[in-house]
Amino acid sequence: MAKPHENIENKSFSNSSDLDNTVAKLQHEVEVLNQENKWLKEQLGLLKKEQYGKSSEKVNPDQINFFNEIEVEQRSTIEEPTLEQITYKRRKAAKRGLNRDAYKDLPVEIETFELPQEDLTCECCKGEMHSIGTQVKSTLEFVPARLFIKEVHRHKYACRHCQINEMQTPIKIAKAPEPLIKGSVVSSSLLAQIVNQKFNGGVPFDRQERLYSEMGIELTKQNMANWSIKVSELWLEPLYDRLKCFLVKENFLHADETSLTVLDKSFEESSKKTFMRVYGTGEMSRYRIAMYDHCMGRSGSFAKAFLKGFSGYLQTDDFGGYNKVENVIRVGCHAHARRYFYKAYEATKKHGPVESGRAYEALMFFKALFKIEATFQKEGLTAFERYEKRLEISKPVLEAFLVWLKENEKITLPKSLLGKAIAYSLSNWELLTNYLLDGQCALSNNRAERIVKPFVISRKNFLFSKSAVGAKASALYFTLIETAKLNGLNPYLYLKYILDHLPNTPLASDDAVDFLLPWSDSVKSMCKA
Repeated sequence: MAKPHENIENKSFSNSSDLDNTVAKLQHEVEVLNQENKWLKEQLGLLKKEQYGKSSEKVNPDQINFFNEIEVEQRSTIEEPTLEQITYKRRKAAKRGLNRDAYKDLPVEIETFELPQEDLTCECCKGEMHSIGTQVKSTLEFVPARLFIKEVHRHKYACRHCQINEMQTPIKIAKAPEPLIKGSVVSSSLLAQIVNQKFNGGVPFDRQERLYSEMGIELTKQNMANWSIKVSELWLEPLYDRLKCFLVKENFLHADETSLTVLDKSFEESSKKTFMRVYGTGEMSRYRIAMYDHCMGRSGSFAKAFLKGFSGYLQTDDFGGYNKVENVIRVGCHAHARRYFYKAYEATKKHGPVESGRAYEALMFFKALFKIEATFQKEGLTAFERYEKRLEISKPVLEAFLVWLKENEKITLPKSLLGKAIAYSLSNWELLTNYLLDGQCALSNNRAERIVKPFVISRKNFLFSKSAVGAKASALYFTLIETAKLNGLNPYLYLKYILDHLPNTPLASDDAVDFLLPWSDSVKSMCKA
């Protein structure tokens, strides 16, 4: 680009109007360059924040008023403290050692140390010393995992009379529980541990293989993968389908998705990037369910198929694919909308005080809305009470925010971060205000993001699935583990419990597995965390 002054070098002007036009043109070029420079600084600041900054999106309320500290902190209504009020109170030292309440259910082993008899003579008077008590020090001990062989002996019975006098001898054998996989050494306790380590602890099969090798046990990652997939196909799919039946009966759900690479040679290169969709019941739903569904693409048709039979409110981000889901009213996420303004605020704090200040103003609207919702939760309001309170308290805040958005849209560069934040909120305004229609709806889709987070963390360790069958099995195990955690269950105990019972449960009806659902009384009594 030519420098602005090069346009007027060695140029004569016939009249003042030509000079004015040239000056106006140069001023316009300078303004464009300034806007471009400001946009580039925003992008640089945003990249630095994403790479080196904190992941938290909390905003310091004092940051924007740093230079107005006297005015902000002044409170004319506060009384002057008296001398009696200004006292020093010594803080009690924090207690060291174990928190007895946290470890009260652990068994206690006592190890006693006594002085030998020859040391029980007083050095002062040579008299005999006696015990006056003990000094106790507690430590938390660890016992490594223990593997052992369990042999199942089934007694066989025959008739002696028939053995002697008849051609054939009838034989009976004692009944025993059905194994997980016939002809395999895997047990419910071992598979529950393997699966829990991978999908709840984020320890991939190859690392588990090394850990078992250190214990002197040969368990290959191929064994672990085969067992996990086989058991999911044999026994766990009916339980997964039953959880889905309860999920679609609700009238409010959260949904989100994240990518997953599948290394299947039969796939085309474009189809190797698949998606793991998550669905969760709301905070006020009767049942606490988190479901994962592996999809071969991001299209909304997958969500439409999974949610067949569901009607009500579906809270998601602004992805248009969810418009394909039938019989739903979509609800937007204020956390997503807020994130755009937070990025604008962070990127312009240093070099754009005006834009940063306006972004901060928008953040205060979101802060007010989230504070209102926190109050509702603290007061334990019902869904209908929340609906009425939102119309009374939250709706005026949203209306004021809408006015602010429209006013600032006119004076903000559309391509700037603040301009994009304003455009996002305005284009999704209907979705962002639909939560006012029902008290069960949430202000944000954070519940779905909390459900998808364990998968994202585990994916950083195992990176990909080797096949679509393995990805489907992963979705099933994540569903069982995360649903168990939502219902206050110990994931390992729950997995072991259902793996113990499913091979021996006749699936004569759809509700045959209801006694294994996370909220059943038998499960809660045996698997509580």
